[in-house]
Amino acid sequence: MQNRGLLKYKAHHLFFWLMVFGIWYFLRVDDYSSSKKAFAVTFIKVFDLALMIYITNYVLIPQLLYKKKYLALGISFIALIILSSAVKMNILGRLLNSPALYDWTTNIKARLYDNIIPHFILVFAGASIKLMFDYGKLQQRMAETAKEKAEAELNFLKSQINPHFVFNSLNSVYFLINKDNAEARGALHKFSELLRYQLYEMNDSKIPIEKEIHYLKDYVDLQQLRKDEKYTVQFNAAADVKGFLIEPLLLVPFVENAFKHISHFSDQPNFVKVDMFRVNGSFVFSVSNSKDKAPSTEKQGGIGMNNVKRRLELLYPELHELKIDETENSFNVQLNLHLS
Repeated sequence: MQNRGLLKYKAHHLFFWLMVFGIWYFLRVDDYSSSKKAFAVTFIKVFDLALMIYITNYVLIPQLLYKKKYLALGISFIALIILSSAVKMNILGRLLNSPALYDWTTNIKARLYDNIIPHFILVFAGASIKLMFDYGKLQQRMAETAKEKAEAELNFLKSQINPHFVFNSLNSVYFLINKDNAEARGALHKFSELLRYQLYEMNDSKIPIEKEIHYLKDYVDLQQLRKDEKYTVQFNAAADVKGFLIEPLLLVPFVENAFKHISHFSDQPNFVKVDMFRVNGSFVFSVSNSKDKAPSTEKQGGIGMNNVKRRLELLYPELHELKIDETENSFNVQLNLHLS
């Protein structure tokens, strides 16, 4: 489906430039001594215009305008127009055997009027269309995000009564457990901390990464209580993973999926590995788990993984890469978040 959309997108572009070429050729064919020369000149002019528009729309705007590098954008845009015009006129001058076309020292006003100014107007018009479509996509994405957030908040409010009851009951049970049973009291304390996090510390749209890591660590520790010595669980968070915000509960579905689908070998290792670190301005989160070689009736991922993929598309558009790799013995996920 994605390939079909891409082909349709390219077909629209191709159709547009063919139409521009046809109109341009029809209007100017009588200006040249032969239709062959008219065809060549039209092709060069249309190709030159298309090249400038695509460089502006897909290089200058994303890399400079959207990153607020306005001075660099202005200089690059002017340089692009001048350089492209000079190259085009040089080619046309040699093609038509007219040195006056590429001699900028004799009639610079004509060069400005015939090339520089029209190029500015046409390329700026193309950039305006690009900005208009980008703005429309942004508005649509914001509307989808707002809808998703409203639905999540509504579902959260509906489910709050029961977690509050459970949380208060856990505190009561905690004090009934014999103090000598440190393991049971510790497990119950971690479980209550998980509930506390979901009930009281998720009111903001983003939270410090340190809190999310603490939540993940409590979750992993509780999962370890269910496993024996045949299962190895590694949880590593580099010391520099701190000082930035993240969407709450964005990472836990990947860890839940790893424990849900971990292998149950009796003669070889069963493992879950969770790693977090920062590199080149990005936060890298990876989770791996061993899996049974026999095909499972339940697909890894499912609704939880699909939901988190959708959240990433809405909350971190063009700011994340999610890689999912499944081998014969393991299931591996790596999420890269580009930090602003």
